[in-house]
Amino acid sequence: MDRSNTNLFVQSITLRQLQIFERVVRLGGFTRAAEALNLTQPTVSMQIRKLSDTLGLPLLEHVGGRVHPTTAGREVYRAARDVLERMAALRDFADEAQGVVQGDLRLGVISSAIYFMPALLGAFAERHPKVVPQLIVTNRENVLRRLRENLDDLLIMGQAPRELPVEAYPFIGNEIVVVAPPGHPLAGERAIPLARIAAEKFLVREPGSGTRKAAERLFAQAGVAIRPWMELGSSEAIKQGVMAGLGISVLSRRNIARELAAGTIAELDVQGFPITRRWYAVHPRGKELSLAARRFLDFILTESDRILSDGISSPPHALPGEAPAAGRAPGGG
Repeated sequence: MDRSNTNLFVQSITLRQLQIFERVVRLGGFTRAAEALNLTQPTVSMQIRKLSDTLGLPLLEHVGGRVHPTTAGREVYRAARDVLERMAALRDFADEAQGVVQGDLRLGVISSAIYFMPALLGAFAERHPKVVPQLIVTNRENVLRRLRENLDDLLIMGQAPRELPVEAYPFIGNEIVVVAPPGHPLAGERAIPLARIAAEKFLVREPGSGTRKAAERLFAQAGVAIRPWMELGSSEAIKQGVMAGLGISVLSRRNIARELAAGTIAELDVQGFPITRRWYAVHPRGKELSLAARRFLDFILTESDRILSDGISSPPHALPGEAPAAGRAPGGG
């Protein structure tokens, strides 16, 4: 290809087209790519068609309900990744040279973490006002899906996955305790056996919840099993159910700090509890973090204990940009 043809070729392909194509291939479909990029599906389809026409080659094919790159598409995907990574590095270089931390910060957060993440993210945003945070609050199953699809800069969870290649950074403690409504007959007892507590009506999270799995593992080791009486979709729903007298449950102590202080919920003294775990910031292994993400990771690794030192976590509330709903630690726990 001579120089004039090369120049025309470069002018005909836009960075936006490469970004859209990369997202379509990575997410396996036009709809997901459009959602991730805040575009309409027709816009995504049009830009992919323009890119294919410029190259004169078919780039995508539909197999098994998903979109897959053709042989030519795989080459374009690799080129797109290279170009976009270099552009991101150039943007971060310019920002760092100017002493400015700015841009999007996309965080996927397990729902139980919503009780302390607003305080951390608010403190970070105050220090770096040009960063635009977006908080995606969801359950563990969706957090793992988002991790596999590399949709976020960082994910916050109470149990780093063993089944995925990740970097996991522990940053604060996560004590799981047994809770009951005030005035529960067991509230005054000490060293309650697991077999006794297992006979109570348990309010539980959905299967796969890290908190539920940790509790079930402890009970199984003692040869007893929790008998779920009611399954609820969030820690907040469980907390409200316990306070209403529907049953007992296990929750992160950070999620009930205000209620414990106010006496509207009781922590039971149960053998084997609290279960001591950690909260982790996680990203796919090999992922190049943006400057904003690197600074936020450094921030929570060094500042979290100080910011949350009063032991009273904030109630969940909306954050700017919220969507609906350091050493490396081994993936596990």
